[in-house]
Amino acid sequence: MINGTGSRMTQEVSRQARLAAQIAAKQTQISSGKRLQRASDDPGAAARITDLTRTQTNDSARARNISLGISLAAQADGQLRNLSDLLARTRELTISAASAGLSASDRTTMSREIVSMADEIEAMAAVKSPLGEALFPDGNANPIRFDDAIAFAPVPPRQAIFETGGIAITHIMRDAASAIAAGDMPLIGAALTALSGAVNHAADAQAEIGINAARLDRLQEYATQREITLSEELSKLADTDLSTAIAELNSMTLTLEAAQGAFARINRRTLMDFLA
Repeated sequence: MINGTGSRMTQEVSRQARLAAQIAAKQTQISSGKRLQRASDDPGAAARITDLTRTQTNDSARARNISLGISLAAQADGQLRNLSDLLARTRELTISAASAGLSASDRTTMSREIVSMADEIEAMAAVKSPLGEALFPDGNANPIRFDDAIAFAPVPPRQAIFETGGIAITHIMRDAASAIAAGDMPLIGAALTALSGAVNHAADAQAEIGINAARLDRLQEYATQREITLSEELSKLADTDLSTAIAELNSMTLTLEAAQGAFARINRRTLMDFLA
């Protein structure tokens, strides 16, 4: 009888110790805000948390690339707007120069203005990005990776913007300026045709950059929604549900206190009580 009673007491002490450990673990969950203190608490959830964290790290790098791409496209779009304005002004001056009655002084003034605009465009072609690199790179533009399966250059290379038919736009403009200064009507007519092609080329280039910008906006929207989804799943797995945890802590505390009270009352009984 004594051995049986002692065994039950030992079992009860062990049960209370386990409950006390569970209470301590729950208190840690509440204070730290983290549901898992070690991977062994929930191996499946711990593995998924690791995967989600790795995915978030990769997505953060992709998000920075998307932001960079949007910035580059916006800067390039601004430059292309200026290019289009300068070409439109050059074409306007060339049309005016094609009419008779202009003085040599007028032609010289027009020619100088066109040369000045050509200088602006040459400087535009060499402008730097926020990274300190050429916004419009020479040769092939380096693609940027925006997703696991998506990589492209948000800004075309310099030649694709500032050349048409293998001829620099500024060369076309300087030819127009020379023709105007000389009053050479056939050359002015040829320059006007070339300038019209340059205007259309600039519009096409600006449209291409606009398409890239719109694509990047969609990628950014998708990335934002993906981050929200990942964060929600990660929070459910890793973060403590405080209302539930506090309720469980209160329940376990009451259970332990009741068990300790009952154990103390039983423990006060004398050996004769068990032998009677």
